[in-house]
Amino acid sequence: MSGTPQAAPPVPDIDMPIPPPGTMGPPTEYPRLRRECPLARVRLPIGATAWYVTRYDDVRDLIADPRLVRPTINDWPPSAGQAVADDEPGLITMMELNGPRHAALRRALAEPFSVRAIRRRLPRVQRCADRLLDEFAERGRPGDLVAGFLEPFPLMVMCELVGIPYEDSEYFLPMADAALGALVTLDEGREVTRLLREYIHTLLDRKRHEPADDMLTELVRDCARCTLDEESALNFGLSMLIAGYRTSTMFLGNAVLALLTEPAQYARLRDDRGLMPGAVEELLRYVPVMNGVVVLQAVEDIVLHGRTIHAGDAVLPVLAAANRDESVFPDADRLDLCRADNPHIVFGRGPHNCIGSHLARTELVVGLGALLDRFPNLRIAEGQLPTWDDESPSKSPLLLPVDW
Repeated sequence: MSGTPQAAPPVPDIDMPIPPPGTMGPPTEYPRLRRECPLARVRLPIGATAWYVTRYDDVRDLIADPRLVRPTINDWPPSAGQAVADDEPGLITMMELNGPRHAALRRALAEPFSVRAIRRRLPRVQRCADRLLDEFAERGRPGDLVAGFLEPFPLMVMCELVGIPYEDSEYFLPMADAALGALVTLDEGREVTRLLREYIHTLLDRKRHEPADDMLTELVRDCARCTLDEESALNFGLSMLIAGYRTSTMFLGNAVLALLTEPAQYARLRDDRGLMPGAVEELLRYVPVMNGVVVLQAVEDIVLHGRTIHAGDAVLPVLAAANRDESVFPDADRLDLCRADNPHIVFGRGPHNCIGSHLARTELVVGLGALLDRFPNLRIAEGQLPTWDDESPSKSPLLLPVDW
């Protein structure tokens, strides 16, 4: 992806692709872009432009390319007509950290997020699922599975393991969603930065005086041993508030909907649990949650497909498009629970690959398993359809009426 650029015909900017109304997606433009314009210039809803990358090999390379870094919502794009104040608190998560501080934080989290540690916490995850489904069933049918299970389950698991009070969710969720949706609501995302940082600071201080069996307590101890600085612990807390739960909610919601849309797939997984590990990987590949939400910024020029990505340009390596690339995944638009070769890249690559991948997989395995056990005949309620936020590039059902 480097060298002397070859002359490329001018290609007009396009609007950022979004999924068709009333569906999870993916956007219908993916196949054409992969085929005809794998490096496209897109207009984002906030008015900025970015390079939109859709082929598997290109996306795989770019997400691990050191010439691309993740900017904070305070740094990119700059405010119209004025620079962001230097003393404005930054909304920095693990994705934006680099260098020694990033390495130190990942070392501190390696054990808490390891397969062994997540397996040890499996009973707590299972209890969360069972409790929520008990309450959901008691409310009667039909019911909204989003409000009853798909939304609160990943949130409850995250709060339980990380050490964030679940009862505070009505306070922090609106702010966290505003920050996560910064591509659409940039100003609001910046405004909530200070409040989110203050909230995590308060939690860290509480863990010093009231330690518990959770990840924030472990990080506070690392700070006391001087193996980690408090700002890094705060960055982790922000990571979990903003991305650690919401993406899991979207994956679980779309995975369940994909199975219910094809009832034979739901029944097959219900009757053969040996399929579960491979089915989870296929659902991670198939579900198009990552529709361009990874924003990177070039720190030096990069040449790709005869075009130059200049230093300072934003780049969107579209993981969802890469995971539907027909050159890598035969019959890529089909959900195949028995797909054998599945090198999806939904958890990224390189130094910033998702440290919570084991937890995300566990949430899917436990969440789907609990639904299959409790509601073997789960189905979309007759005459009712899911509802969506059709303005969002990444979406899951806002409401999913089900019967059983």
